[in-house]
Amino acid sequence: MEWLSAENVVAVGTAVIGVVSSAVMVWYERRVPRRKTVGYRVQMDNPIGDGVRSGRANVRLGLFDETPGMSDATLVLLRIENDGSQSIAGDDYTSHERHGLTAVFTDRTVRGVSVTQPPGTDHLMDHFTPAAGLSYENGTLRIPRVPLNRGEHFKLLVLLSGGDVGCPVRIVGGIRDGEVRPNRSTTPDDQPPLFSRAARLFTVLLTVCVVTLALIVVLRDGTPPPIGCERGTLAITGSTAFEPVARELAEKYEHDCRGSTITVDTHGSTAGVRELDSAGHASKKGSPALVALSDGPKPGAFPRLRENRVAVSVFTLVVNDAVPVRNLSPADVRRLYRGEIGNWKQLGGPDLPVLLVSRDADSGTRQVFQRRVLGRGEIANSSLDCVHRDDATAPVVRCELDSTEQVLATVARLPGAIGYSELNDATGREGLHRIGLDGHAASVEDLEHGTTDYPYREIEYAYTYGQPPADSLASSFLSYVARGSGQDVIRTHGHLPCGTPVGLRICGAG
Repeated sequence: MEWLSAENVVAVGTAVIGVVSSAVMVWYERRVPRRKTVGYRVQMDNPIGDGVRSGRANVRLGLFDETPGMSDATLVLLRIENDGSQSIAGDDYTSHERHGLTAVFTDRTVRGVSVTQPPGTDHLMDHFTPAAGLSYENGTLRIPRVPLNRGEHFKLLVLLSGGDVGCPVRIVGGIRDGEVRPNRSTTPDDQPPLFSRAARLFTVLLTVCVVTLALIVVLRDGTPPPIGCERGTLAITGSTAFEPVARELAEKYEHDCRGSTITVDTHGSTAGVRELDSAGHASKKGSPALVALSDGPKPGAFPRLRENRVAVSVFTLVVNDAVPVRNLSPADVRRLYRGEIGNWKQLGGPDLPVLLVSRDADSGTRQVFQRRVLGRGEIANSSLDCVHRDDATAPVVRCELDSTEQVLATVARLPGAIGYSELNDATGREGLHRIGLDGHAASVEDLEHGTTDYPYREIEYAYTYGQPPADSLASSFLSYVARGSGQDVIRTHGHLPCGTPVGLRICGAG
């Protein structure tokens, strides 16, 4: 039968695997949320006193019978846990108070509380102190900012009076990039879920199907590359700030699309745009196999270059750790880069001379800084070693370096030095720290959520000379950058892809 050909078997098998994978993905999204999540539930709400209007009256002895005000007392056991797939740190709580969460017991008054935790999590108890925000008042219980690894939990045994069993209990608070929500126990406490026999059989069958499909595809001769792949060579030049992203994108494309060779050799945004324009003019076969990356739009002198908006890049000012300044106003930054401030003590810092460590004129990072922050060009270069003033008439020491890496290394080495860099490259560096602008920190997350007016950012462009052919490696690579795999690489390097809904809005606004 013709319909039993290998191609049809592959097609049917792929369709079945797709349906099954979709079902598994729905289950995964419902059962294993990827957001940071704090879940809570009431595990016990029992009466103590015989005056409780809801629930059964209990027989009381000892303190429960002798202590005043216990006639309508109740005991509530509240379980709070990290039931997401990511760890929660203390600074993930969004409350402006010392505490992180607030438990509200409607129509009841908190009389006392006891904190318990499962074995192996004794470290959590260090966070339950009055200094950390643990307190109660009337019907509210304030819970400290307790860091919780995935699956960790603690319990609060609360003694209450003045209300009914079953009165609403809720947790108020927020988690950055997550939520606080009530949950329910689907298995006995501390018992991991087990796969049923049917689930195990289903998993084995699915694995066999996937392996069989893979063998059919791999063992067939003359298999063409995946859809959208092109063979050949391509060169990438331009922005040094975006170079780490370009290198990983090139490596992944070469891995996914056999027969392609992509080289990355960056010398700065302006130099890359000029190189592309020159190669285009010299080419006799139309658009050359060259892509130029640029931090911001190209100059108007290159009308033949065609733009592709790739990502939103965030940049930051960096300063040596000997200068404890953490925030500057744009006006102070402009004064620094006009040479009007020669010593950090003029800005409340230590008695150290200001050393301006800048990029060369071809740098897109520098051009973004001048355009978005300074509103003008920087003052003239006055030093070759970034330490000694070669021009005695210059107001401050200012040097120019060829790459972002050189700027960061120099700022980290020289007390009093200040420079600028792409955000992800500057993160986690020893010897220097980032500086906020007008109270806004450099943050891709805040930009994506629309909660910041941070100015030092720019769109990352990928330029080609005219429109490359649809079947060219340049077109295929740029399409790859805009799809899921390419967007994931861009995100891991701390940039916001233009292909996302938020990225489209920001990149479209220019």
